[in-house]
Amino acid sequence: MAIAMPDGPGSPTRREPIALALGAGGARGLAQIGVIEALEARGLDIVSVAGSSSGGLVGGVYAAGRLREFREGFERLSRRDFLRLLDPVMGRPGLIAGQRLVDAMREVVGDPRIEELPVPFTAAAVDMERQRVVWLRSGPLWDALRASFAIPGLFTPQVVHGRELVDGGLLAPLPITATRLSDAHRLVAVDMHSRPRQPPGDPADGVPAAPASVSRLGRWFGRRAGEPAAEVGLVDTLSRALDTMQAQIARVQLALDPPELVIGIPRDVCQFYEFWRAKELVDVGRNAAEKALDAAGY
Repeated sequence: MAIAMPDGPGSPTRREPIALALGAGGARGLAQIGVIEALEARGLDIVSVAGSSSGGLVGGVYAAGRLREFREGFERLSRRDFLRLLDPVMGRPGLIAGQRLVDAMREVVGDPRIEELPVPFTAAAVDMERQRVVWLRSGPLWDALRASFAIPGLFTPQVVHGRELVDGGLLAPLPITATRLSDAHRLVAVDMHSRPRQPPGDPADGVPAAPASVSRLGRWFGRRAGEPAAEVGLVDTLSRALDTMQAQIARVQLALDPPELVIGIPRDVCQFYEFWRAKELVDVGRNAAEKALDAAGY
């Protein structure tokens, strides 16, 4: 369903208020930075954002007004830099504590409370004990974001309001429902599980080797250039399973509560963990949004 056409290029209706639902998808979530930039370039006014997992991360940073700085920081990130931000743990319900990564992002974004953000924001997380989605709309932003991307088995759970929370993508990979409290009459949703650009194949070549100090950690995150394609890492297996589940749930959510506009990000644009490909992924998101907006008449 297309968004209604404005009267013309100079019409005030081009500042039409929209709500934005950002989906879960690992490193693909960085493509949603480009989507937001394209929406704003077309004069659409994002008045509410809900996000899950990496979509929650991008949405929360946008709501805090620090998306440009966040993008620039990730675009400077190399594979080596990314692996150094991970803090492996032993004897806990997860492989990575995530504190070092959050601290690095907090330096760029600050440490606001959700209820004080200039744009209303909701992060989706999951309470596994109660087996339900939790909408986080108040409290420290980074507590909510850390909970929203706490992939079970990879990141340790995050305690928020006395509840252990994990990745929102488990039950709400595309948190459309959370946007319906907004005053916006129209919703734009970003589906992170769109059709692949090409049949499944090898991960991108040319990935630089990690330093020896993080070589074991690097092996969790898939093969390196020159290694056999069959040798997949632990996170490859986890991400494929999670991706399959999220794609199915997202399709149901889109069918039950269809947005006015869906922007699809091909599910094969990168491996789940390739956050060091930010610049390329932002361009993918921007191009996908521009094509969808053109088709909708904007």
